[in-house]
Amino acid sequence: MASSGSKAPTAGAPASKRALPREPASEVPSKRRGAAPQAPLPPAAGRFVEGSIVRISMENFLTYDVCEVSPGPHLNMIIGANGTGKSSIVCAICLGLAGKPAFMGRADKVGFFVKRGCLKGMVEIELFRASGNLVITREIDVTKNQSCWFINKKPTTQKVVEEQVAALNIQVGNLCQFLPQDKVGEFAKLSKIELLEATEKSIGPPEMHMYHCELKNFREKEKQLETTCKEKTEYLEKMIQRNERYKQDVERFYERKRHLDLIEMLEAKRPWVEYENVRQEYEEVKQARDRVKDEVKRLKEGQMPMARRMEEIEAQRHGLEAQIKDKAADIKETSQKCKQKQDLIERRDKQIEELQQALIVKQNEEHDRQRRISNTRKMIEDLQNELKSAENCENLQPQIEAVTNDLRQVQDEKALCEGEIIDRRREKQTLEKERKNVSDHIVRFDNLMNQKEDKLRQRYRDTYDAVLWLRSNRDKFKQRVCEPIMLTVRDNKKLRVNAVIAPKSSHAARAPSRPLNELRQYGFFSYLRELFDAPDPVMSYLCCQYHIHEVPVGTERTRERIERVIEETRLKQIYTAEEKYVVKTSVYSNKLISSNTSLKVAQFLTVTVDLEQRRHLEEQLKEITIKLQSVESELTGLCEKSKLLERRDNDLRQKKKELLERKTKKRQLEQKISSKLGSLKLMEQDTCNLEEEERKAATKIKEINIQKAKLVTELTNLVKICTSLHIQKVNLILQNTTMISEKNKLESDYMAVSSQLRVTEQRYGELDENRQRLLQKCKELMKRARQVCNLGAEQTVPHEYQTQVPTIPNGHSSSPPMAFQDLPNTLDEIDALLTEERSRASCFTGLNPTVVEEYMKREEEIEQLTEELQGKRIELDKYRESISQVKERWLNPLKELVEKINEKFSNFFSSMQCAGEVDLHTENEEDYDKYGIRIRVKFRSSTQLHELTPHHQSGGERSVSTMLYLMALQELNRCPFRVVDEINQGMDPINERRVFEMVVNTACKENTSQYFFITPKLLQNLPYSEKMTVLFVYNGPHMLEPSRWNLKAFQRRRRRITFTQPAQ
Repeated sequence: MASSGSKAPTAGAPASKRALPREPASEVPSKRRGAAPQAPLPPAAGRFVEGSIVRISMENFLTYDVCEVSPGPHLNMIIGANGTGKSSIVCAICLGLAGKPAFMGRADKVGFFVKRGCLKGMVEIELFRASGNLVITREIDVTKNQSCWFINKKPTTQKVVEEQVAALNIQVGNLCQFLPQDKVGEFAKLSKIELLEATEKSIGPPEMHMYHCELKNFREKEKQLETTCKEKTEYLEKMIQRNERYKQDVERFYERKRHLDLIEMLEAKRPWVEYENVRQEYEEVKQARDRVKDEVKRLKEGQMPMARRMEEIEAQRHGLEAQIKDKAADIKETSQKCKQKQDLIERRDKQIEELQQALIVKQNEEHDRQRRISNTRKMIEDLQNELKSAENCENLQPQIEAVTNDLRQVQDEKALCEGEIIDRRREKQTLEKERKNVSDHIVRFDNLMNQKEDKLRQRYRDTYDAVLWLRSNRDKFKQRVCEPIMLTVRDNKKLRVNAVIAPKSSHAARAPSRPLNELRQYGFFSYLRELFDAPDPVMSYLCCQYHIHEVPVGTERTRERIERVIEETRLKQIYTAEEKYVVKTSVYSNKLISSNTSLKVAQFLTVTVDLEQRRHLEEQLKEITIKLQSVESELTGLCEKSKLLERRDNDLRQKKKELLERKTKKRQLEQKISSKLGSLKLMEQDTCNLEEEERKAATKIKEINIQKAKLVTELTNLVKICTSLHIQKVNLILQNTTMISEKNKLESDYMAVSSQLRVTEQRYGELDENRQRLLQKCKELMKRARQVCNLGAEQTVPHEYQTQVPTIPNGHSSSPPMAFQDLPNTLDEIDALLTEERSRASCFTGLNPTVVEEYMKREEEIEQLTEELQGKRIELDKYRESISQVKERWLNPLKELVEKINEKFSNFFSSMQCAGEVDLHTENEEDYDKYGIRIRVKFRSSTQLHELTPHHQSGGERSVSTMLYLMALQELNRCPFRVVDEINQGMDPINERRVFEMVVNTACKENTSQYFFITPKLLQNLPYSEKMTVLFVYNGPHMLEPSRWNLKAFQRRRRRITFTQPAQ
């Protein structure tokens, strides 16, 4: 027998006296065949959701003969031992609502659900509807394995039943709504995609799943269109490429014809070009002969004035050089006077600074004396006030006088120490100022040196590293090493730098082999050695190795007459402002060979630094630093001594105070007053008139400033005189330079005219002979050109020969018609062009005239295919627009829905001291068939969130996660009821109790859907709600017959037993 009851009390607790008479219960009759059920009781009080199950009736179904169950509108807990038939009720719900047998996991044929030994079975489900309950009946025929369907006792088809069930949003195939016992483990096996689809169907709006399906269909069609467009685009590109190849054949056909026409024109023009070249050469030779004749006459007339002018210039130049020497002597004398005046001004500045420092010392001493006088007067005033109340005591006068003498001595030492401290501080300030001046001067030197070092580092890094090493290891060398030339550095540091040894005997002062005055006529103004300064070893090496004392440097005039300079001077190396010339003598022909190179822009010698002066400043800085350290050490010792004297002074004062306290206050105070008055008198006598000292200092400074102003005035006058002398000297030098330049130019011009006259006369004879030869050749070439063009002796030369080149179809044309005069005008160009055109014409082989026709047909096909491709792309854009619209209507509500699920799911896990998340997961936003819901859980604080899978979590953890996810859907659920069968079997007692509390709290809320929770057992002391219904399923051989099952009689008997029990 099986029985069902509602709102059963917790095991072990006393039953309610009022609950049983008012609580409805369902009757589950005997499993014995032929038992008739009693009439069902009315449903429990409460509001059913649209589509909730009001009644379940079974006949010959699995373990039942006849059974009818009336669940409540909220939580329905079906309890019974294993094998009693709890899951049979779940199977009846699934099959009665047109579910597939395979979904239950028990059998794939509906006939297997009929009780063994019976040929027919029946399941009837009554669903709540506001317009009238819907009764669905399914009769199962075992023999045919078929079902007959009835709605409200009227025959119908399974399709109509499925439509009615779907209209109430009942989805028995959705694990989020209907989770039978054999499918509990499969919930965790659901993929993210399947879980999303089940959730959409279960709690989403009706259109959400529809939009999702539309998106997947649209996406599939979009992919198909993209594939079609891609294929057509590739085919179109192939067609275009193939046509491009045919296009080249068409162009080659017409190109060959153009080459042949051009060859014909070139062969006709060639003899005329030969004639024209020789004629032009004749005209040029004739004109050149006439010009040479005129040039000979002009050169002879131009030589006479040059000689007279050169003699005049030489006389003027000697007078200018004498004046320049006089001005140089005057400038030197005036400069020495300026230097003397500058030294006197600096000494006056130093005297003013010393006067100011002495005044500051006296001011500090006077301020210190006034402070001591003020302190002493204050002490005397305090002692006199205290004297009025003093009392007599024992005579301690000798001790007090001794302490007073010691105190006076300490104070004198302290004053002397403070004076020495003031002197040392003043000396420190003076040294710091000197150190700052020297440091600033060194910094200015370093800035110039850094500029040179930066240039060296950027261009020659190894040389720069070698210089740094040399500076830190200079003590390792026995003799002086000049930067950047060094010795043995490369072996130690493995740097790629050149190191050389200076000659033992100095070559720096060696005189050049020829005086500079001999070379001035060629524009040379100095030797290379005199243009820069360098240490003596470096200069000696450069003179020995590169002979820079023998290399002259010239001006622009030297460059203009360089051939003459090389020929007459036979110098091996010459520099001008922009170029360098190297002259060698040929070993075979004994001729001079010269080469010139352009000079580079100055890079490393643009900045000059006096290293000797910098070294002197560094030594001076070291001496100042040592003195400063000594002064600071003495100042520190004096400060320590002052502190000791201060402490000694305080100790004596304290001792004296103690002695005075033991003596009569009057006598004590009188002695103090007397002592202080004596000290005050001494201090007042040792006075200093600051105003007088300041006046004296100001008077001396004023006198010095008057002297300084006079010196500055004298210096200014001397500078003006020196400037005037410089200007006069520069003007004289410019005049002399102008004279020299003019003379050199005249000499050069005279020599050039003489040489040019000889050459010109020789050239005249050669040109006249060449003219006669070219005239004869022109006559011969004219005759041959007329023969080639078939022209008579009296006919004129035609102006143009043209070839008409056809136009290539489809708008492609060859080069424009070639005119006779447009062809090349030189024989080399004509011969080269003929060879090229003949080679090109010979390359155009295997050409077919049908190429043009095929080319045009393919062009039409390309145009048609382009139109089709454009249409497909427009269709693809429309699909993408549709996808965008549907995606917006689907994705935003879905995200909100998943967020709500995640919020409830996380809250449930948080209440269990665990963590869980639900999110919408996808790898590609455009793959709508890959969207899914991902569940991640964490049951221990030491682990991270892991995705819910059949392998990672234990069976109990999967059960808890599944149950909490279904509870998260409960309040959001659109489905009318939810079935969960024995999901708590793998849970531990703690998790089972927590989950049960959540199920009761969630499923018993107002306006929630119906909930079926099937379990074979329950823990003790679980919480229950007044809105939940408990259905007990019993089964066994001693169950009552259905005719004897009277629930009302059982309730009356129970009521009497309860009322008769004594009060506890």
